[in-house]
Amino acid sequence: MNAGAPEWKPNAGAASWTPGGTPSFTVATPSPAAAPAPAPEPAPAPPAHQDSTASDIDEKDPLWQVVLKIAEGDRARALKMINNPDSLTKYPEVVAILASGDGGGDAMETDDWEKEKSTDGDLAKQVDEKMKIDEKPKPKPAPKEDYDDDDDDDDDDDEEREEVDPASLQEGDPREHLNLVFIGHVDAGKSTLSGNILYLTENVDKRTIERYEKEAKERNRESWFLAFIMDTNEEERAKGKTVEVGKAHFETSDKRYTIMDAPGHKNYVPNMIMGASQADVGVLVVSARKGEFEAGFDRGGQTREHAMLAKTLGVTYLVVVVNKMDDPTVNWSKDRYDECVTTIRPYLKRCGFVIKREVKFLPISGLNGANVKDEVSESDCPWWKKCWNEGANNTTAPTLLDLFDTLQIKDRDPSAPLRIPVLERYNDRGTIAMGKVESGIVRPGMMVTLMPTGNQYKVDGVWANEDPVSGARPGENVLVKLNGAGLEDCRKGFVICSDPPCRAVDKIICKIAVTDMPDNNRILTAGFQAVFHAHCCEEECTVTKIFETTNNKGIVVKGARFASEGMQCVCMLELDRSAPVETFETMPFLGRFTLRTEGKTIAIGKITKLPPKKD
Repeated sequence: MNAGAPEWKPNAGAASWTPGGTPSFTVATPSPAAAPAPAPEPAPAPPAHQDSTASDIDEKDPLWQVVLKIAEGDRARALKMINNPDSLTKYPEVVAILASGDGGGDAMETDDWEKEKSTDGDLAKQVDEKMKIDEKPKPKPAPKEDYDDDDDDDDDDDEEREEVDPASLQEGDPREHLNLVFIGHVDAGKSTLSGNILYLTENVDKRTIERYEKEAKERNRESWFLAFIMDTNEEERAKGKTVEVGKAHFETSDKRYTIMDAPGHKNYVPNMIMGASQADVGVLVVSARKGEFEAGFDRGGQTREHAMLAKTLGVTYLVVVVNKMDDPTVNWSKDRYDECVTTIRPYLKRCGFVIKREVKFLPISGLNGANVKDEVSESDCPWWKKCWNEGANNTTAPTLLDLFDTLQIKDRDPSAPLRIPVLERYNDRGTIAMGKVESGIVRPGMMVTLMPTGNQYKVDGVWANEDPVSGARPGENVLVKLNGAGLEDCRKGFVICSDPPCRAVDKIICKIAVTDMPDNNRILTAGFQAVFHAHCCEEECTVTKIFETTNNKGIVVKGARFASEGMQCVCMLELDRSAPVETFETMPFLGRFTLRTEGKTIAIGKITKLPPKKD
C-alpha cells in the first residue's frame, strides 16, 4: 500500500445523487485533513443515557470502577457505557467481572456492595495494575545524522504539541472498528462496489458523481464512474485496473469501517498482500456474469489465490459476494447463484476456512446497489428473503451492510504486549509510522521498542482517523509519532512493540503447504529461493533444509529431499535480513506467512520454532 498515493476526498458542499433517480438527501461531509494535527479542543463527550444518572451510581461498584477506568475518568462517557451493556462485552476486564459474578447484578443496587469493601479495593488495584503502562528510562539519543535535517521544525513541533493538554484528549470512538479488504479477480466489480458503499453511506456528493460520469463517458466506459471514487490515478482510470490499495472510511450506527480496495491483477498481488495483512474481514467479490465467474475461478484466475492469501494473512471472516446478479445473462437467477456458491465452497474449505462459522455468501448488484444497503425488491428476486430468513449459506442478514454489523471480532487483547506492524512511514516534523494495532494499547508518552533494530523511542502522539487520541486499542488504524526516530530508523515491515518485544531473526523453522510451483521448477528443494511475506514484512529467503514431508494421503517421509505441489513439509528458511516475527502459537498475526516467486504464491505457512535467544 502506498501511503503517498492520493486518497479520494468527498465534496462537502453538494447534494446527493441517486443512480437512476433524483437526489434524496444532502451530504455534508468535511474533507479529511491531509496530515494529522492535534485538535485544539476535542468534541464534547456524548451525554449519558437517561436511564441512569450520576446520583444513581454506587462509586464502590466494581463494574462502575472498571468502566470509569476504561472511560479515562470521563463520567458522562462511563454512564453511557453502563446504560448500554452490550457495548461492554468487548472489554476483557468487564467480561472477567461479569463471569466472576461481581458485576452481574444491578449496578444501581448499592446495599450488597457495602459488604464487600475489601474485595472492591483489591479488584480496583488489580485493574489498575492490568491497565498500567510500564515506563522505561528515556532512550539514548540517536546519532545526529539519524535525525531529520531540519532540527528547527522538530523543535517547533514539540512546542506546538506542548500546548495540547493530554488530559483533554479523547480515547477515541467507542464503536468497534473493522478493516474490510475487497479482493477478487480483475473486473469482478470491487472498485465499483467500494465506491457505491461510500455513496450509499453519504460519503459522496452529486457534483463529484457527475464529474466521474462525464469522465467515464468520455472514455467509453460508462459503468466505471463509481469505481473512479476509489481508483484515483490516471493509470487506474485509463486501464480500469486498480494498482494501489485504495482506502476510505465509512460508518454505521453500530460500527466504524475502513475500506481497502485491493488490486485484482496478478501483477499487483504484492500490493494486495499489503492491504489484506491489515484486514479483519475479507470481501471476496466474484462475478455471476456468464464466463466471468469461470475465468476468475479457473486455474490462473485470481479468485483462488486471493482467497488463499486472505486466509493466510489472518482475516477473521470471508464474505463472498456474488456480484452482477442484475446482468441480463443472470437476471437474479437462483440457479446461477447456487452454482457459484457450490463451486467455490469446497475450495475455501481446502484453504482452511471453517465454512459454517467463517464464510458468508450474499448476492448483490454493486452497480445498482441492490442488497448493499437496501434489500433487493421481491419482484426482481423473489427467492432471497426466504434464503436469509432461513440462514441459508450462513447468512441471516438481508444486505451487505447489515451483515458487516453482525460480525464479531474476537481475540483482540488490549492487555497483551503492544504490537503494531509498520505499513508505511513519512516525515511530518518528525517520523510518523502508520499501522494497525494488533494487540495491546498505544498511548502518547509511553516508551516503545522498534524491531528488528531494538531502538527505543517515546511516543509523542497517536492519531486514529486523523484525530489525536489518548489511546488506541486493537483493531484501530493509527498514526504514531516516534520522538527521535529518522525515516531510516523506521521502515515498512518493522514492528512497534512494548516489553517484551517480538523476536528479530534471520532463520525460522516452519510448516508450509506447497500450493503451486513455477513452470520451470516443479519441486521445492534445499536452495530454492522465494520472497517471504509476513504481516507487512517482505524479505528474500532461501530454503536451507527440509526435515519431513507429508503427502495428500498422510504419509510422512522423514529427511525428505524435496516437496511438490499438494504436499506439506517442515523446513528451515534463511532470510536475507532479520525480520520481526513470532511463532504462530504465540502471536498468530506475526507467525503466518506466504512464499511467492515468479508472480505466483507457491506456499503458505506458519512459524513453528525460532532460534534460541542469545544471552
